[in-house]
Amino acid sequence: MTKLIPLSLLTIATLYANEVALDTIGVESTVLTEVAQKAQTSADVAEALSTSVPSVDMSRRSAIANDILIRGQKRDNITVEVDGTKVYGACPNRMDPPASHILANQIDDIVVIEGPYDVETFGTLSGGVKIKTKQPKKGAQGEINLGFGSFNYKKFGATASGGNDLIRVSVTASTESSDQYKDGNGDTLAEQIDKNAAKDPASLNGTRLQPAYHDMPAYDKKSIMAKAFVSTAKDQELRLSVTANRSTDILYANSKMDALWDNSNIYSVEYNIDNISDNYKNINLQYYASDVDHPMSTKYRLSGATNFMTSQLQTAMQGLKLKNNFLLDGNSITFGLDGSQRKWDGTYYKNDVVIPDTAMTTSKSIDNAITTNAAIFAKLENSFGDFDVSVGARYDSTHIQNDDPTQKSNDYEALSANIFTTYNLNKENKIFLGIGQASRVPDARELYFKQNNMMTTPMSIKVTGTDDLKQVTNQEVDFGYETDNDLFKLKIKGFYSQIKDYIYYNKSLPKNNLENIDVTIYGAELSASVYLSDDATLDMGASYKVGEKDTLTTGQTDKDLADMAPLRGNIALNYEYMNNSMATIELRASDKWSKIDSDNGEQELNAWSIVNMKVKQAINKKFDFTLGVNNLFDETYAVSNTYADLILVTSGATDVMLLNEPGRYIYTNLDFKF
Repeated sequence: MTKLIPLSLLTIATLYANEVALDTIGVESTVLTEVAQKAQTSADVAEALSTSVPSVDMSRRSAIANDILIRGQKRDNITVEVDGTKVYGACPNRMDPPASHILANQIDDIVVIEGPYDVETFGTLSGGVKIKTKQPKKGAQGEINLGFGSFNYKKFGATASGGNDLIRVSVTASTESSDQYKDGNGDTLAEQIDKNAAKDPASLNGTRLQPAYHDMPAYDKKSIMAKAFVSTAKDQELRLSVTANRSTDILYANSKMDALWDNSNIYSVEYNIDNISDNYKNINLQYYASDVDHPMSTKYRLSGATNFMTSQLQTAMQGLKLKNNFLLDGNSITFGLDGSQRKWDGTYYKNDVVIPDTAMTTSKSIDNAITTNAAIFAKLENSFGDFDVSVGARYDSTHIQNDDPTQKSNDYEALSANIFTTYNLNKENKIFLGIGQASRVPDARELYFKQNNMMTTPMSIKVTGTDDLKQVTNQEVDFGYETDNDLFKLKIKGFYSQIKDYIYYNKSLPKNNLENIDVTIYGAELSASVYLSDDATLDMGASYKVGEKDTLTTGQTDKDLADMAPLRGNIALNYEYMNNSMATIELRASDKWSKIDSDNGEQELNAWSIVNMKVKQAINKKFDFTLGVNNLFDETYAVSNTYADLILVTSGATDVMLLNEPGRYIYTNLDFKF
């Protein structure tokens, strides 16, 4: 079956290329627009997505820089791109996930791909996020955003753009900071750590923050993005972009370490030519690069009062992508080449001095691992009458190595393909069906990571990576119904996914904790808007998923797959009144999280519900004022579970530490345009 799906789809693509004609269509996905305008409580992309897209959940890691899951899938099972640039984090413990290296107030829109339907991006196994940032525009214009909130939250953002037919430039800058938030119990991040440590002081006292740092801010984050688009000839454009992020002193309450800083840079050089001929519509060549420097340390914890330990990791990514688009007999055909190389290196320090290599310690967590990929891809889009069709295929060849001679290098090849069809029943109703297969290779953390147990006496090495892991392959079916009429808009989506050689963390193993197993994931999502009147709309969304292990992890019996959040949903009443102003009241709720992988550290979480309210007043066309409150009734709840895939605060006598969400949060935003 592994080869049957892609080969069948390639055959279908060949037939369609000669038979069909009409307009270009797109794969079904979820699009979040006006991201910068809607990011009113934080510039965190994970928060913006998880509160807007039913298929997306958030993994709470800190007050900022949180991770995303699409249908329960995270890490390398989903991809993140910023204006075509593939972005990775450096931290193996997900303190700096890819989405954290771009801020919501820099973004125009985000496309969330649900399923294996992106052949242009390396490694899109179960979904992906494509971020489009603000583009430079002609004429002088700009905007300023000021944000203030509970827990001394402060945000300043500004964008200036201008140009003419020859050149357009833009600059977007922002700064954001916050003290530690308080949960519904009134506990700060440090006080949540204290409460957890009190359960087992002998083992957990070292995880507390030192008195000098107990009330330190939660984070400080600064970012600047600059772009220049130069018209070099008719229908030709050179596009230059650079984004620099600088974050300092980020507290990770339920982790054993905090980030001293998190610095990243994203670069892109792109040349685009349109309308080459009647049939050759576009060619686009892009070189991109990104790098991240991320040291995490015990410096602020009691365990580091005398000797603090630091694990510093750097990653660097560069790639080259060539895309061509043709319009032949009504077929929109995209053909391209894709190549990239990622380097990942990690070093352990004691009091800022490299820890020597001995029988009991290692200086390297990841020893200069290099992942090199080369690929070719093609996509065809068209319509036949009431049928819209998109067909894609991709072939990848990947080599992974590192400098440790005791750990093996690996070569992988993969053929991915998909077909997505939509049948338009009439102008208002459609049904859709997608079938796809995609693969992704293990990353260096999964293959090679060495955990230097710096908190133990004496220190010891644990190799958690498994250097002979197979690549992961997802075979998935997606289906659904969508209607958009004068009374309401509704989309219902279902999916069934069989994943072969899924990479899973098994905490029962003494070493080499990552292993391949087969799993099944299925579920459904709903989003709807009901037009109650010309001024009032009722919006709602919900998602449900189940994950099961088809083959059990070694030495374990729990068949439930980790990270599968329970039934969750929201319903919001929006009332638009004078001058394009709007008032919103929203209920967000989650069922009890009872399907858990208890063998690997997950625990049951209580059901929860919260109420959010806000009013956005348009003073005039150039000035908006927003006042809101989240978690109105100050509920205490957690959205993230405690799968051992993350290294969190724990001991043999207690459960893994849960991190509660913020309690009542009052905020205001001022938006100026000029």
